[in-house]
Amino acid sequence: MIAGYATPEGTQQLADQFSDLAFTPFGTTGLLVSGAGFGCYRVNAGVTAHAKALKKALTEGVNLIDTSANYADGGSEQLVGEVLSALIESGRIDREQVVVVSKGGYLQGNNYALSRQRKHDGNPFQEVVEYADGLEHCIHPGFLDDQIDRSLKRLGLETLDGYLLHNPEYYLGWAHKTGVNREVAEKEYYRRIERAFRHLEDAVQQGRIRFYGISSNTFPASTKDPEFTALQRVWEIAESIGDAHHCRVIQLPFNLFEPGAAVEKNQPDDKTVLDVARERRLGVLVNRPLNAFTGRRMVRLAGIEVRSRMDYADIIQSIKDLAQSETRLWRKILPEMESVPGGLRARIKQQGCFADTLKHHWRTFGSYERWREARDGIFLPRIQGVMDFLLPHADNNPDLADWIRSHEKTLDRAFRAVASVYADDAVALEKKILNMIGQADPAWAEPGTLSQKAIRAIASTEGVSTVLVGMRKEAYVSDVLAELHRSTDKTDRTDSWNRLRKGALEIFSD
Repeated sequence: MIAGYATPEGTQQLADQFSDLAFTPFGTTGLLVSGAGFGCYRVNAGVTAHAKALKKALTEGVNLIDTSANYADGGSEQLVGEVLSALIESGRIDREQVVVVSKGGYLQGNNYALSRQRKHDGNPFQEVVEYADGLEHCIHPGFLDDQIDRSLKRLGLETLDGYLLHNPEYYLGWAHKTGVNREVAEKEYYRRIERAFRHLEDAVQQGRIRFYGISSNTFPASTKDPEFTALQRVWEIAESIGDAHHCRVIQLPFNLFEPGAAVEKNQPDDKTVLDVARERRLGVLVNRPLNAFTGRRMVRLAGIEVRSRMDYADIIQSIKDLAQSETRLWRKILPEMESVPGGLRARIKQQGCFADTLKHHWRTFGSYERWREARDGIFLPRIQGVMDFLLPHADNNPDLADWIRSHEKTLDRAFRAVASVYADDAVALEKKILNMIGQADPAWAEPGTLSQKAIRAIASTEGVSTVLVGMRKEAYVSDVLAELHRSTDKTDRTDSWNRLRKGALEIFSD
């Protein structure tokens, strides 16, 4: 277990070391945090690319990691623990320089199985919200106690810097769905939060965590939303515990198309959630900076990798080439690998073959965003798992080593061919978004990629501590670091966000 925790002295030392990088005071914790943090929503242990990306980020100045017991069913925390352990043991970073935040509340996967087993044994977790089949939620002290221990073990840490209740508004969603009176539901909701906070104060005293708070998707929501979480009320709960409480941080979604944190006046005296966070000197972590939801549409706020459509014949041929490469693996190479059992070979074929899917569906993804979501969320994680398994076998297998090299290029060509189908519309939308950003604020109009400008808009807004970015590849880390090396004043940009909101409405009303 890694001893210690992030300290004001350690984070200041790191900020001095990377003096040309943007660092921000993290509320009243005394810590300094990098303008962007490493968001671990879609990273997993055993994926080499994810480990390399996290190592690059930590060794080049990023010093905040945000994860959760729910991410990759615990695999995200495991990856963070493995990378931290290796870097600290090698002396490349110090524990005192890195702020590690995790979250608890979801019962899915292993946690859901644990919940079912405990019910069977007659010792269920208390106050569980049975939200849907395979999905429960809980912030009862008994569950949080269990989850903190499991998170610390996976992370290999003696102490977590921050621990957040993960989307506790699931209770309000359940109450609304089942017809519970809203006033009654809200009273019970905040009672549960208070009980959780009192337990987390005990965890602070025990040295298991340093500070705590809430990650809620509904902090920026309208007060009419039945799942709305009122920051002012949360703060009053914390203060009722005592002047020396350790509620120091919140997390919320905020991006170019979801500006509620800066413009939605959902707090007393016509204030926004960011207004209250600034007044209370809370650390504010922003999630979903590059994945915006507008209506029922998801818009990925990142540059377009393929900017023109390929010829029909070239698209078909690239998919045929992929099919031939996949066939070479499972018909020729795998049968000759005696160390790989037959059942495992079949599993590799199932996980790593996509040509047939692309052959039948390359014209039906609907948009560049949906294609990219399928590629990044389904295809690439599966093929990466296959590659990570096969790579050690390639040392003594020249045919396999040659296949791995050629297949990566063939796969990239096929994926780029499919992406090109949707390139024209994607490029047109990107141009509209870039124009909208530039018109909203002169500082945001300065040079940079779309993702950099999306991060800049948030990071330059007064009240935001760190923008959490899913940096699953080293290239993504480089893109974020390039933006952090720019100097953009952090100030009140309410007017800019209001102009942006108007521009967004115009884009999607066309």
